[in-house]
Amino acid sequence: MTAPLPLHRVLSDEGFRIFFPLAALHVAFWPFLWVAVWSFDLPLARNVSPGIWHAHEMIFGSWGAALIGFMTTAAPEWTNSPRPRGRALWLFAGLWGLGRIAGLAGADVLLPLSGLADLLWIAALAVWLGRISLTGCTRRVLSFIGWIIALGLAGAIARWGMMTADAALASEALRVAGLLFLGLLGLALARITVPVTNVVLDPSETTSPFRPHPGRLNLGPGLVALALAGDLLGLSRGVTGFLWIAAGAGFMDRVAEGFVGREAFRAEILVLMAASGLAGAGLMLLGASRLGAPWGEVAPLHLALMGGLGLGVLAVLAIAGRFHTGQGLGLHWQTSLAFVLAGAAALLRVLPEMGWMPWPPGPLHLFSALFWATSFLLWLHDYWPALSDPETLDRHYRRGRRA
Repeated sequence: MTAPLPLHRVLSDEGFRIFFPLAALHVAFWPFLWVAVWSFDLPLARNVSPGIWHAHEMIFGSWGAALIGFMTTAAPEWTNSPRPRGRALWLFAGLWGLGRIAGLAGADVLLPLSGLADLLWIAALAVWLGRISLTGCTRRVLSFIGWIIALGLAGAIARWGMMTADAALASEALRVAGLLFLGLLGLALARITVPVTNVVLDPSETTSPFRPHPGRLNLGPGLVALALAGDLLGLSRGVTGFLWIAAGAGFMDRVAEGFVGREAFRAEILVLMAASGLAGAGLMLLGASRLGAPWGEVAPLHLALMGGLGLGVLAVLAIAGRFHTGQGLGLHWQTSLAFVLAGAAALLRVLPEMGWMPWPPGPLHLFSALFWATSFLLWLHDYWPALSDPETLDRHYRRGRRA
């Protein structure tokens, strides 16, 4: 009888096993601590605003872990190349974790060290994707490389602004970084939605009844890039307002593709539609604010980055987590409830600020933080047995070969 495989070996077999739980834990606890324990302050923050720390940690901490887990899992499958395992994944995890040390309590003094760690994992991810693209002679990951490089540049500028106490520069760079993540979300959803919808429509996987128009596959990310270019070129608020409305409409086009008959009411399809819908609504409301609508830009950005990106990340965690542990589709009630709570958390954060519903009782944003944390912890409770089970190793690949 062979000895059971130790947990660290199981978790380092594939990127999603390490980084999806790390993303869930960080996205659950960091905002909750900031709202419920530290009351929108950070114990060690001196020169950097706690709000800037919050934005940075959500983008490069929570969404960063999800990005590493998704790319190190999906890219090898798309390109038929070896996946990173063992030490390579622990190195990524170490760099990501080192970057989080400063952000945990807003330690300004650790900004250079944590910033270097974040830039290293972003650069390593881009270099690794470039290498497999060259060695495999494939262009399937080139678009991701471009967005990740842009994300690294925005992160470097944000860190410089934080280290030099230039709040305006740091805030603008973080806003750009968050919107770059929306572009990455659009790319990811374009590649996830098609196989998921086909499996829902034909569980035997012998046909491909869902075939979206190839010219609209990356419409949302393309329009986000155009709107970002307009911002960076200093175009007028009116022009950029219409550009962001167009970018939001690109995500709404992804929602429309979800109407595939009664199967559209499957949780897997609904959450993908909801992620695109909230991202699109947030961008359209952002554009409307620049055209004179009676609300600021913070609430629409939260709707896009917390609602759209948050639900999108949760959908990736759930769908990729089941596929790559060989379970196929069919979500448990805990994960379906997690989707509802994450969406409710985003609406509770945004709608009162826009004047569209009364403020909930109690401390500001407490219910939103509670719903948000509970949603990702519910996912983790549902998926941890499969993620940590040695019996699920390579089950996805064995299932694919049999099919």
